[in-house]
Amino acid sequence: MRYSSITAFIMVLALAQGVEAAADTEFRKPTAAEEKLLNLPLGLNANFAAIPSDNPITKEKIELGRLLYFDTRLSRNDTIACATCHNPKLGFTDGQPVSLGIGTLKGGRSAPTVINRLFSKAQFWDGRAPSLEEQAKGPITNLIEMGMPSHDVVINKLNDIRGYRDRFNKVFGTVVTLDGVAKAIATFERTVVSGNSAFDRYQDAIEGAITEAQIRGLKIFKEKARCTQCHAGFNLTDEKFHNIGVGWGGHRPDLGLFDETKKLVDMGKFKTPTLRDIADTGPYMHDGRFATLRQVIDFYDRGGDPNPFLDKEIVKLNLTEQEKRDLEVFLHALSGEGWQTKVAPKGFPQ
Repeated sequence: MRYSSITAFIMVLALAQGVEAAADTEFRKPTAAEEKLLNLPLGLNANFAAIPSDNPITKEKIELGRLLYFDTRLSRNDTIACATCHNPKLGFTDGQPVSLGIGTLKGGRSAPTVINRLFSKAQFWDGRAPSLEEQAKGPITNLIEMGMPSHDVVINKLNDIRGYRDRFNKVFGTVVTLDGVAKAIATFERTVVSGNSAFDRYQDAIEGAITEAQIRGLKIFKEKARCTQCHAGFNLTDEKFHNIGVGWGGHRPDLGLFDETKKLVDMGKFKTPTLRDIADTGPYMHDGRFATLRQVIDFYDRGGDPNPFLDKEIVKLNLTEQEKRDLEVFLHALSGEGWQTKVAPKGFPQ
């Protein structure tokens, strides 16, 4: 499909009624007690954490969330858990271009990592969930993902499990509720963090933290490759949405944020992911089209795929072969620690 045809198709879509705005969520930074529970590694800034005012972090809630996160009983046929697509053994992704849900049904987008979602408000590639709590509710009743016919069905199922009733009563003072499930899972996910990478140690002036090639790569990252136009700050993301040209190769593209806002300015935009642990969380892009970091670098070097809505930040880079190699080796310096301690429970409530 040529750009003129795509643009005409999009203009028709833009006339459609926009989606209802998501409810606002009030966020705050963690208390001293919550900071102790989070135990953030070097390089992370607690002042930028996004914790809903109505969902304080407690030790008991973290553990309840961990149980729910790994429990396949939240799916229709007891085969899919949150951890199926966001697997701690795979950097809290699933290592697939797009995720496979219940009955091996195939989704339309790659599973983004859970790592450092503590510092993020809007969730999903298209930002349709305003918080981790709202995000946690979605996959349960998605017919491709966990397949439950309704939230009531999963809540009744969990309420039939005495161990969960007891834990919910202890944490929330209630029986199992949908809000409680979402709050517990989100609380656990906020503890999935990564810091103390070689890059963090270099930033902290620790001698020998990164190699000479990685130092050269960092300079390219900041300057010629223009990566910090979007991958900025300590979490290496601006938490904004951009059209970088992925999927505009001659067929109908995924329209991304536009499908949620119906605003032309949002056409083909997707959320900037963190680059922390990027070497451990492939494949890359919202559709998982690139298996390697080198493929990603080559994509940006050629200026993405042209389209009428391409962000102005996306330009040809003209990197040399050596610069590409140095940039790639620098990206490996962003692999940190913290999330590796989050493992599945040995047993579940009965």
